[in-house]
Amino acid sequence: MSRVLEEDFLYIAENNVPWDQLDNKTIFITGGTGFLGSLIIRFIDYLNRKQNRNIKMVALVRDEEKASGSIGFKHVTFVEGDMCKLPDILTDIDFIFHCASVTDSKMMIQKPVEVTNGIVHGTINMMNLAYEKKVKSVVYLSSMEVYGGGLTSSKVRETELGTIDIFSPRSCYPMGKRMAENISFNYHFEYGVPVKIARLAQTFGAGVSRSDNRVFAQFMNSVLENKNIVLHTKGESDTNCCYTADAVLALFVLLLKGENGEAYNITNEANHMTIREMAELVAQKVANGAISIKIELEEKNANRYPPPFKLHLSADKLKELGWAPNFSMEQMYSRMIEYVKSVESEK
Repeated sequence: MSRVLEEDFLYIAENNVPWDQLDNKTIFITGGTGFLGSLIIRFIDYLNRKQNRNIKMVALVRDEEKASGSIGFKHVTFVEGDMCKLPDILTDIDFIFHCASVTDSKMMIQKPVEVTNGIVHGTINMMNLAYEKKVKSVVYLSSMEVYGGGLTSSKVRETELGTIDIFSPRSCYPMGKRMAENISFNYHFEYGVPVKIARLAQTFGAGVSRSDNRVFAQFMNSVLENKNIVLHTKGESDTNCCYTADAVLALFVLLLKGENGEAYNITNEANHMTIREMAELVAQKVANGAISIKIELEEKNANRYPPPFKLHLSADKLKELGWAPNFSMEQMYSRMIEYVKSVESEK
């Protein structure tokens, strides 16, 4: 494991979270080979190695052989299957992290029906599983995209929602996430499923794959390759960001301390800025001025990108549970780059 991840996991483990509630328990994780799902698995493995907690994991993956090769921890059992056709889960389950979801904007445009189906039916299946297994707690990973546009508050809390264009194929993602949140709440309301909803801001840092194509990874690759940052929009949209370790910590805080049936923003308010401002920070501070910014608008592919929006999320509700973010935007990039370099050096 890279030094950066070891430092991040130590930081998470030393926070005031009742980790003993996880001792000898079983955690089910969807999206086990995805970005956050795999980080959760690696952190739980860290707890087992460093604190001898004997936490068992069951991870739903699309390819068991591939997953076994990339995540070879002894406390993980892989279940091969699809969220929409959930295989039988024979073991008892105490906790669930529902992480699986499409995050590629290109896929949202090309396959909006399939994206919607995965989000909605996948969440129904997970809530049914949580009810059947009588789990102690579930965290559903939603997105800040549920807020849509048109909000004017200086700090947007969880009770506020803006508008989403129904007649846009890319709306399959935010609309699907809204529906999944409603499904989660309804299972709590009607059946008492102990679910918490995590509305994640843009989350990145150590653990990101070099092949990730989201905007923050494009900026990172520009630094690594010493190439100018190319923006295909004017970069006017706000971005709310959170470092990976801060986000993983928040997910465990919600799992063990969050209120059932409630949604929580996971964001570092100090890392709120526009895409253009983030690009400038990367070019000037992370790359030390060695690269610059170019704007090349894509008129034909404009629908690949969400419309410009202004959104400044409030983290007050999550902070009331004792959580606080620790990493600045510059640290997010520097640690992510250091992690990627360490991974590549090991190949």
